[in-house]
Amino acid sequence: MTALIGVPASFETANIPGRAGLRRAMAAEWTKLWSVRSTMWTLVATVVAVVGLCALGTGTVSPSDIIDDPTRRSLIGIFLGQLIFGVLGVLVMSAEYGTGTIRATLSALPRRPVVLTAKVLVFGAVAVVVSEILAFSAFAVGQAILSAKHAVGSKAAAAQRSQQLGVKIPHNIQALLTSGSASLGQPGVLRAVVGAGLYLAVLGLLALGLATIIRHTAGSISAFVGVVLVLPLIVQALPTSISNAVARYLPANIGLVLFSTNGTPDRVGPAFTPWTGFALLVLYTVVTLGIGCCVLVRRDA
Repeated sequence: MTALIGVPASFETANIPGRAGLRRAMAAEWTKLWSVRSTMWTLVATVVAVVGLCALGTGTVSPSDIIDDPTRRSLIGIFLGQLIFGVLGVLVMSAEYGTGTIRATLSALPRRPVVLTAKVLVFGAVAVVVSEILAFSAFAVGQAILSAKHAVGSKAAAAQRSQQLGVKIPHNIQALLTSGSASLGQPGVLRAVVGAGLYLAVLGLLALGLATIIRHTAGSISAFVGVVLVLPLIVQALPTSISNAVARYLPANIGLVLFSTNGTPDRVGPAFTPWTGFALLVLYTVVTLGIGCCVLVRRDA
């Protein structure tokens, strides 16, 4: 006589209909992003770099100095912040390859483009929010310092400037020249501050794309630093005719034009308009992520 033994209810496996999609992948990526210490420490370092360097750069200005572009001066910390933010973008992908957890991720979510899309959406959303907060905070701190420094002695500086030019400057222009500060209502200022935040966020996604291709933390960071810092130095060393033709396409110069309000900086040379350059930077990022997606699908974990 054969007895049928039933499986206890506690050991029964429920069949979950459907399969894990983008929503669940994004929830998993959100958990992974905030469950590691590197995320918080990198964000703290970015805050110190962007806002701290802004305070340092504007705090060293003399009350008699006339600043050509106070907005760009207050956003000077973006140049250091972009490197730290790029490291965070690299770690979003390369950290999983370094620890081997990428195998578990791809086992749970076999559709690899969905995994990459979830990483891009989650990190991109965090990057935009954080970078815009940093940009507006740096601008507010910088302009507060500049306004305080130029509150005393502005009339004397305006008189000196009038004597140098040989003409009498109207009072409203005097205030603009000697205040050394800017407001969001002035032409191009809001665009520069918003653009600085977007520039920082897109560079983080570009670093994520490089990490997806290279899959190694040190190599990805080196490639990112090479694109952002080393490449402009190499181009600058080339003959002027070549340098002027190539410099406008570099991400660093695109960013410099994007958060400038007083024309194109001298060291950039001929450049695209701010939003045209930003569109080109977005194109670089999309192409890099596209290549990374192809590599992720074709290679083993």
